[in-house]
Amino acid sequence: MASTESAEDGQSRGGMWALEQRIDQPMDEEAEKLKNVYREKKFSTLLLLRLAYQSLGVVYGDLGTSPLYVFYNTFPHEIEDPEDVVGALSLIIYSLTLVPLLKYVLIVLRANDNGQGGTLALYSLLCRHANIRTIPNQHRTDEELTTYSRSTILEKSFAAKTKRWLEEKAYIKNIILILALVGTCMVIGDGILTPAISVLSAVGGIKVNHADLSNGVVVLVAVVILVGLFSMQHYGTDRVGWLFAPVVLLWFLLIGGIGVFNICKYDSSVLKAFSPVYIYHYLRRGGRDGWTSLGGILLSITGTEALFADLGHFPVSSVQIAFTLLVFPCLLLAYSGQAAYLMHNLEHSKDAFYRSIPEKIYWPVFIIATAAAIVASQATISATFSIIKQANAHGCFPRIKVVHTSKKFLGQIYIPDINWILMILCIAVTAGFKNQSQIGNAYGTAVVLVMLVTTLLMILIMILVWRCHWILVVLFTGLSLVVECTYFSAVLFKVDQGGWAPLAIAGAFLLIMYVWHYGTVKRYEFEMHSKVSMAWILGLGPSLGLVRVPGIGLVYTELPSGVPHLFSHFITNLPAIHSVVVFVCVKYLPVYTVPEEERFLVKRIGPKNFHMFRCVARYGYKDLHKKDDDFEKKLFHNLFVFVKLESMMEGCSDSDDYSLYEQQTERSIESLLLNNNANTVSLNMDPTVSCVDSIVSVTSPLHLNSTFRSSGHVSSHTEVDEVEFLNNCRDAGVVHILGNTVVRARRDSRIHKKIAVDYIYAFLRKMCRENSVIFNVPHESLLNVGQIFYV
Repeated sequence: MASTESAEDGQSRGGMWALEQRIDQPMDEEAEKLKNVYREKKFSTLLLLRLAYQSLGVVYGDLGTSPLYVFYNTFPHEIEDPEDVVGALSLIIYSLTLVPLLKYVLIVLRANDNGQGGTLALYSLLCRHANIRTIPNQHRTDEELTTYSRSTILEKSFAAKTKRWLEEKAYIKNIILILALVGTCMVIGDGILTPAISVLSAVGGIKVNHADLSNGVVVLVAVVILVGLFSMQHYGTDRVGWLFAPVVLLWFLLIGGIGVFNICKYDSSVLKAFSPVYIYHYLRRGGRDGWTSLGGILLSITGTEALFADLGHFPVSSVQIAFTLLVFPCLLLAYSGQAAYLMHNLEHSKDAFYRSIPEKIYWPVFIIATAAAIVASQATISATFSIIKQANAHGCFPRIKVVHTSKKFLGQIYIPDINWILMILCIAVTAGFKNQSQIGNAYGTAVVLVMLVTTLLMILIMILVWRCHWILVVLFTGLSLVVECTYFSAVLFKVDQGGWAPLAIAGAFLLIMYVWHYGTVKRYEFEMHSKVSMAWILGLGPSLGLVRVPGIGLVYTELPSGVPHLFSHFITNLPAIHSVVVFVCVKYLPVYTVPEEERFLVKRIGPKNFHMFRCVARYGYKDLHKKDDDFEKKLFHNLFVFVKLESMMEGCSDSDDYSLYEQQTERSIESLLLNNNANTVSLNMDPTVSCVDSIVSVTSPLHLNSTFRSSGHVSSHTEVDEVEFLNNCRDAGVVHILGNTVVRARRDSRIHKKIAVDYIYAFLRKMCRENSVIFNVPHESLLNVGQIFYV
């Protein structure tokens, strides 16, 4: 939300966008209060506890089902020495303490982007504090958004030096983007591997009481459950989500209680594992086998990355409360209980969880375990949909159909194409590997890579956003890298035993995402360099040198400024253009959402008799450009309001800076409306921008017109006539003009560029949805303009 600045500041800064209308910010203090609403939310203790309970089903399902398969993957063969069980338990205890508790719950969760988590949320946060975006479609007015929160960097600080270093090196920007994409691809791998290992491990409990069943039957049952799980995704989680929290709560209470029972029944001496000395003895005694078993220990912290990625709907404090009061102690008790059982049953490492269950409650626990595995799978699938939507908003994923599954929770989405791809890959992993050990190796590889990426991005967050002392940065980095690199070195030994699967999956998605982003950047750069100059437009004359036919032409472009090459290409080949032309730019910003009242920017292009405008619609990476008529209605609404407001800014010039007279005019208009109690319309002029652009709030144009008359400032006949003219043109018909752009590599390009652009990018363009589908443009009013760009 933009705040009013002094005339001196406006004179010194200058800019392009102007006329900013808001309904609730006549003073700096009130604007600042509204900003704080998005950043500071106070929750009562009772509400926090309720949210902590609800977060169990969404955030902790994956982490909570780890006891099903950790000891099986740590000891795939029989255990020879009971002391190995104590050593493994000690590793699990300190892994849970160092990574989920200290790193994520206490530190990383604080790096959320207005409540949003995940690697792309960290990337968005960095993009707001340093100019590292590779698509340069951002304007200074975007920084005035309510949700565009960032802190000021002192000129001579270490953060400022780091910022300059990042912005000066183009290859550094690409490295940071690739890091974020690698983390994203690994989370997508989680969406494939989590359902496979969780469901297969839960269903595997059947063999404990029915040893005669073959492994093929277990795999078949798991596949049937997975098919049902993915087939139900289009209904969304809203209808069954109320079941998630009680199922996971009951699961944690059960595994914690069974853990206490086993410790008391079998061997309470396992509690000596809380001493880290046994870690040293375990690794020294085990040698290489002990080191590679760390890949199994790593599975005890899988789901930690989902803890951060699924943060969206809950405040950080509620997630922290749920972990420290319930999840952490129950997991420690569950692993300690399994270890106590294994101390006296060394041969049962493959199914330690189910064999350690008291016989009387075996089947109830089996049912709850299967339900918890399904909940954990649902959470990672939903997180995958969300993160692909974020990647799409950052220009890193082909255009796809996104469906809202809930009217109450806008973050709950469903992506049909991705859902079926995930299902096929998940079934292929389950049926192909057929055992938990190889899937566990693959799962561990994906998880540790996400953690490494998060650590590297957190270094920049701590420097640029938090301005931490260098000692704290070094401590966090050193401790995180020691733990994660240790685990990474262990999973490298198991690349040939299933660890290759997430690398192959992530590699395929990374290739798709980076090539699509590369093609998007090149197309944008070409349009920037080939856009039409205003001198050329003015040279065409009032009729643009063409026949002006009734109607409104909406010309869609990716450029937030300038006249696109598409327009010159169109009027060069056709002898007519509509009476009103509106250049429409839909762009995404590195913020989680753009408030509805701040979404549209409107600008006039050229003289009034040209009837040419630009409308920029801004979205955050969590927003969805809906497939309905609302977008077009709001676009015209803001256009009409802009025309009415423009009459109050007759003194504007075409230069970037305002004159003193114009600044006084702005202040007089604002004070006039405030003094007349025009609560629905309060102008907030931004002197940083040109006089012909506006952010227009949702206010009735008729109400505006009556307000102006009551204040003694009746709109001119010209202005009234233009509004009537626009309405008549709208009634005559609206035509959507979209560019059907073909991107080709130049003949002198290198072979890898030709492959990327001419084959991979071209294939993705054919496979993805057309812009007309994304914008919901009816075929009868669609006009495609073909172009070929050589990059």
